[in-house]
Amino acid sequence: MVTDGRAGIESQAIGLAEEVARQADVQVVKKVISVRRPWRHMPYAFWGDPFDKLSRERSLLRPPFPDLWIGCGRLSAPFAMAVKKQSPATFTVQLQRPRAPIGAFDLVVPPIHDGLSGKNVFSIIGSPNRITPEKLREAGLQLAPYIEHLPRPRVAVLIGGSNRYNRVNEFQAGRLQIMLGDLLAKGYGLMVTGSRRTPEVVRTALTGFNSEPAWFAAQNEDLAPPANPYLGMLDQADHIVVTDDSVNMAAEAAATGKPVHVYHWRGQDGRSVSRKFRRFHEALTEHGATRSFSGLMDEWRYRPLKETTRAAKELIRRWRLFQKA
Repeated sequence: MVTDGRAGIESQAIGLAEEVARQADVQVVKKVISVRRPWRHMPYAFWGDPFDKLSRERSLLRPPFPDLWIGCGRLSAPFAMAVKKQSPATFTVQLQRPRAPIGAFDLVVPPIHDGLSGKNVFSIIGSPNRITPEKLREAGLQLAPYIEHLPRPRVAVLIGGSNRYNRVNEFQAGRLQIMLGDLLAKGYGLMVTGSRRTPEVVRTALTGFNSEPAWFAAQNEDLAPPANPYLGMLDQADHIVVTDDSVNMAAEAAATGKPVHVYHWRGQDGRSVSRKFRRFHEALTEHGATRSFSGLMDEWRYRPLKETTRAAKELIRRWRLFQKA
């Protein structure tokens, strides 16, 4: 599997590769590429030979190429196409929208909300991830000692941040603070975590939550390194609240089968996300996984979202047909 090393991109490729390995006899090898400037910022059509644009040694990508190639992210696509030319026997899989002719790949696995179609396209809700029941249980056991003081029901609060459609401001942060404060007042235990995009205005608004009925991951840096607070929170939660700006977090929350409440930064008008993201949230709601966060913790159940497993099965099916051809 090949990516540019960004965490969100890499987790998708690793998630699909690991699931393929669980279903078939393959070895997962991770490759992280780095493209030199100015090429990394230019359309691939201007690159020429992509291997000449690597900023690290060429040995990162060299023959013999694998039987199966899984790439994710814009920078990985030119290399998948180049490898296919050098090694026609390699089955090339590209995640997300490749920003290249989809016919250049044996299989493209984009999110449904991208609206791609074609004989070699297999769309899924959201993105692949590394969520499995076993990983959740292990992470939950590691986190349990740190949150044993929290009452039940427990709510995992997953906070993203600003995007091109909405810059989170003090008012929006304050509204989230009030809604979460209402849950504390009702006796819920809160487990709160942010992301790299979470602005300081939100972190400041939630500072007071690191008290008896709440656990704020960002303010508990003494957490033992082996513990994964994010996965552990998903395991230990009875409900999950996730902000509307993150596809990965919402899809991962939906993999648990627990009620997922979507917090809209700009209210119920949905204008804090793009039309494409709205299609994603509509797909999650149609699946039965999510409802808009109104401050009430309604109970419901649904079939856990297992799009990574579904994508891996389809990949293996097509790969085997490719090998027989």
